[in-house]
Amino acid sequence: MTTKILVVDDDPIVATLVAVNLVKAGYDVHKTCDGIEALEYLSTNRVGIVISDWNMPRLNGLELCKRIRAEVGIGYVYVILLTSHDKPTQKVAGLAAGADDFLIKPFDPRELLERIRVAERILQLETREALIFAMAKLAESRDPETGQHLERVQRYSLVLCRELAIDSPYADRITPDFTRLIYQTSPLHDIGKVGIPDAVLQKPGRLTSEEFEIMKRHTQIGADAITATLQHSPSAKFLTMAREIAISHHEKFDGTGYPYGLSGEDIPLSGRVIALVDVYDALTTKRVYKSAFTHETAKQIIIEGRGKHFDPVIVDAFLNAEVEFDTIRLLLSETNEELAVMV
Repeated sequence: MTTKILVVDDDPIVATLVAVNLVKAGYDVHKTCDGIEALEYLSTNRVGIVISDWNMPRLNGLELCKRIRAEVGIGYVYVILLTSHDKPTQKVAGLAAGADDFLIKPFDPRELLERIRVAERILQLETREALIFAMAKLAESRDPETGQHLERVQRYSLVLCRELAIDSPYADRITPDFTRLIYQTSPLHDIGKVGIPDAVLQKPGRLTSEEFEIMKRHTQIGADAITATLQHSPSAKFLTMAREIAISHHEKFDGTGYPYGLSGEDIPLSGRVIALVDVYDALTTKRVYKSAFTHETAKQIIIEGRGKHFDPVIVDAFLNAEVEFDTIRLLLSETNEELAVMV
């Protein structure tokens, strides 16, 4: 598949020169004249690489980098800044803004193509997202009740993190990197279910106390599996967060959860986020032993669990974003029947 490249430059001569060289090399290229147009294009098109001028009107290259890094849903975009700035302090500023590489004007077309090839190698790492989702789907395939559970949990966690990042005691911790990682790894929260016997996992009804003890093991099984993988790739931050989520998403804020009975901020923040979105999805979807609850009913249950099951700060963020939760619930429902009635 050809890498799609977006060239952003208010100088039409430079933009055309870059684009012509890339097209000759077989790349799919689109041009925009400034950062605002670039963001508009990125919002509706999947782009692998952005080559952006540093100095532009309306939105310059540095600000464009920052905005791209803040937009989790568009996937990872490799950003090359095309610039005449070659001082160390300027490069540091570019890297801090989120740039991956620099190309100094005037550029050599051969260097341009080599830097694009480096970018393509880096972007191949994004296949980890596909691997994560494939692993999660393997676990999900053994549970007949989950439907689009993984997709909904991803979307809910993204909404919740964005809300927490706006104005909450955790705002300084909910960075774009944290949000991206939780979006990527949340599908692995129940990966440990691959180790639960079918008689328990697929039982058409409520579990006995003994069966529930078996089911609870999925948190440790999942964490152990991810830990084994992490030993081979100790620098993989996404595996560290995946392990946190797998082991802690059934802990409760008041210490009555499992597997360790952690409480308060001893529970990883990622686990506290997924605890709420996982419960919300379980409440609002059908199970063999219950019908799907309405959004309002689920909301009241979550409110009642504030400070008990759930972190109060995260409950408040959920309440601020409840309209988005309800919209996702309808869009990714099993039948979309409620949405059809609304339309």
